Amino acid sequence: MSFSDRMTRCPRPFEADPGLEARDAVPNLPSELAALVEGAAGCSPFLQALCIKEREWLPEVFDDPEAVFDALMEEVAEFPMDEVGPCLRRAKGRVALMIALADLAGVWTLEQVTGALTRFADLAVAQALRAALLPELRRGKIPGQDENALEEAAGMVVLAMGKMGAHELNYSSDIDLICLFDEERFDGDSYHEARAGFVRATRRMAATLNDRTADGYVFRTDLRLRPDPNVTPVCMAMGAAETYYESLGRTWERAAYIKARPAAGDISAGTRFLDTLRPFVWRKHLDFAAIEDAHNMRLRIREHKGLHGPIRLDGHNMKLGRGGIREIEFFTQTRQLISGGRDPDLRVRGTVVGLERLADKNWVPENAAETLSEHYRAHREIEHRLQMVRDAQTQVLPEQPEGWARLAALCDRDLADFRDELTGRLQQVHDLIEGFFAPESGAEKPVAVDGLDEDIIARWRGYPALRSERANTIFDRLKPEILERLNRSSNPQEALVAFDGFLAGLPAGVQVFALFEANPQLIDLMVDIAGVSPALASYLSRHAGVFDAVIAGDFFAPWPDRAHLRRELAARLDREDDYERKLDAARRWLKEWHFRTGVHLLRGLIDADKAGAQYADLAQVILAELWSVVCAQFAEKHGPPPGRGAVVLGMGSLGAGKLNAGSDLDLIVIYDSEGVEGSDGRRPLATRPYYARLTQALITAVTAPMSEGRLYEVDMRLRPSGNQGPVATSWASFQTYQQEQAWVWEHLALTRAHVVAGPDALAEDVEAFLCELLQQKGDAAIVLREVAQMRARIKSAKASGGPWDTKLGDGRMQEIELVAQAGCLLAGRPERSVEAGLAAGVAAGWLTDAEEIALGAAYALCWKVTQAARLLGDKPIDEDVLGAGAKAFVLRQTAQENMADLREELQRRTADAAIVIDAALKRGTEDG
Repeated sequence: MSFSDRMTRCPRPFEADPGLEARDAVPNLPSELAALVEGAAGCSPFLQALCIKEREWLPEVFDDPEAVFDALMEEVAEFPMDEVGPCLRRAKGRVALMIALADLAGVWTLEQVTGALTRFADLAVAQALRAALLPELRRGKIPGQDENALEEAAGMVVLAMGKMGAHELNYSSDIDLICLFDEERFDGDSYHEARAGFVRATRRMAATLNDRTADGYVFRTDLRLRPDPNVTPVCMAMGAAETYYESLGRTWERAAYIKARPAAGDISAGTRFLDTLRPFVWRKHLDFAAIEDAHNMRLRIREHKGLHGPIRLDGHNMKLGRGGIREIEFFTQTRQLISGGRDPDLRVRGTVVGLERLADKNWVPENAAETLSEHYRAHREIEHRLQMVRDAQTQVLPEQPEGWARLAALCDRDLADFRDELTGRLQQVHDLIEGFFAPESGAEKPVAVDGLDEDIIARWRGYPALRSERANTIFDRLKPEILERLNRSSNPQEALVAFDGFLAGLPAGVQVFALFEANPQLIDLMVDIAGVSPALASYLSRHAGVFDAVIAGDFFAPWPDRAHLRRELAARLDREDDYERKLDAARRWLKEWHFRTGVHLLRGLIDADKAGAQYADLAQVILAELWSVVCAQFAEKHGPPPGRGAVVLGMGSLGAGKLNAGSDLDLIVIYDSEGVEGSDGRRPLATRPYYARLTQALITAVTAPMSEGRLYEVDMRLRPSGNQGPVATSWASFQTYQQEQAWVWEHLALTRAHVVAGPDALAEDVEAFLCELLQQKGDAAIVLREVAQMRARIKSAKASGGPWDTKLGDGRMQEIELVAQAGCLLAGRPERSVEAGLAAGVAAGWLTDAEEIALGAAYALCWKVTQAARLLGDKPIDEDVLGAGAKAFVLRQTAQENMADLREELQRRTADAAIVIDAALKRGTEDG
């Protein structure tokens, strides 16, 4: 379609004569285009001058604006280096004219307008940089570099910041640039000379862009966003800039780098630099402290610019004032900073696309994002028209009626309706964003301490979490809410003591308190946890980052399948390019999901069995993904695994798919070298030490205490020959050992074995072998005699810990698991779970239906008590120290009225189970 066919609006001339003069200067235009030229020139002296100056070129624009703009950019890219300044200034006039007309006519959208302005800015900066560097290279002022280095700017890069970085330049925009050079190109003697050359080139580039001549100017250029601009050179070494951001960088600088991109010079070096800053910009935990930083920044801007008070349209600043453009940008960038560390999809530069992503990920309500996007576009169009009038970098609405009439004519709007709409937009933006940044603007709530120990509350100020003024400020706002919620708990004093333990353990408070303030529901959760499990509250004080998972959107959603968990963990690990960071990322991931399962169990959303299955899912996923990571890391030095590789066999509770909150992992590693004698790598190893060291690397990856803690304790004693055998077992040796040398207890253990990591082909072979082996080793006389002897040995070696010890003792979990394993071996099938093992014992003709029910009931009750106890701490239940909240949780899990009833029921069930086991073993051995 032609330009005129695409027009959706047209300005009215505010002044008749200038408009007619411009219209007459471009004769023979169709009426719609003539009206556009007349309206634009009649409102804007700047556009009137451009229309007259470019009267011969302007008809080309109306033929095909996109093609004309592309041709103009090609022309700019070919400017002679010794004429770059004048040529860029003349090109800027044409760019300004055609973009203004396309904007005013509605032919280009806001994104097309700002994108075209940015495209020209990128090209202008690139050309100005080339022209500025060329003399330095010709004169040998940048050591080791000649004119051939001009294409990559001899290692210098210009970062586009702010609106230029986001492709959002406004009509008369300044451009914010940071200039850096790659100091690794230069040794100690040449470094200072190179830096001086880059500094001269930067100043020359800025002058080319910034200086006004008879031809006009290109862009007002601001270099002050660099680190500490009062004392640093205009072009800095990348290493110095990185050091500054890592040690002194502030929240506003983090926000600035959301939009940063390399625009000119050595683009690859600029990209590498931005990659190094990723941890500075995007924090690994949700960063709600950024909210207060942004709010304080808003207040400082208002104070500095005198923008306090209610919205008054006359003289209102559309950028910095209440409800203005900067408010929407702050809102978007702050939300991106909060959660972009966890979600790379939020790391986008544009404001509108940022709001869209935030809404898609449920960080911002969809209606709020749509409203802010609509107002942002409208605000930006008003900003452009304010600037079109005289090509001034202004965002201030008119003070006088004449200015308003001119602006309304340029927008082709009725003045009264225009003002009403604009006031409504500003007010709506202000109300939405003020509620986000300052939700507690009412009167301060009184602090209620009725029934709470005031001595405990008084000592809070001495805790490490409250040593900073900023932490105290946030906590003072939180304190009334916390105390109110503690007062509402079932046992306020007990909850207070537990919360006190949480607070005392926090190493720092700003981030956690900001998290609570932005998400008050977390206070309720913390009070719940503190009131039930002081141990879990203490854990949270050391790992408060797991709260991130609660507000990530799907914390209370149904449990995903294992494939989903693997994909999520794999994506998390893929984002890290360092081995140790991958291990820490795995630890953060596991803590979050572990915490989720614990909270779901604590709040009664799942029962003990579902919690056990979830804990097992997490362990299997961690092992499967880490095994791949460990193998890849090991292969970098020693080459790929020889032969078919190795599998990790999960034993015990892991193999059975039923863990508790504190379970360790029983593992066996089996490898198949297929006769290959060694690896093929930089440092090759013979097959046996290769797999032994690879296995040890896995154990270290899982058990090593790192900055994010450890994953699990690992037990390898179930491997062939126990601690006397090799840490990794060859496939051939494993088969031979199990067929010819293994004890009955080892075959019993294999009934719960399950491959959890490693190549599929070898895993299938191992699983098939286990099924075949168990069918061969189920001689009832031998198995039951050995089980009876094992039971006796365990009794003599390990005494029960009392009535609440669910693992050891007559008729308790270890004995019932032994019976279930015997049932599997007698039936010749690896059923793995206790319930299925007991059913297999019935199928084998060893147990009766009544015995299966009695053993199953005892085991189920023991398991519920165990699962609850491990969530509360690392020891069996102690009635004397268990708080009221914890007791209520245990009783809810076990469906009992009080602890005495539960103790009696546990004793009765396990006593019945012991009688069954005595009878079954006696019967089995006698029959044998």
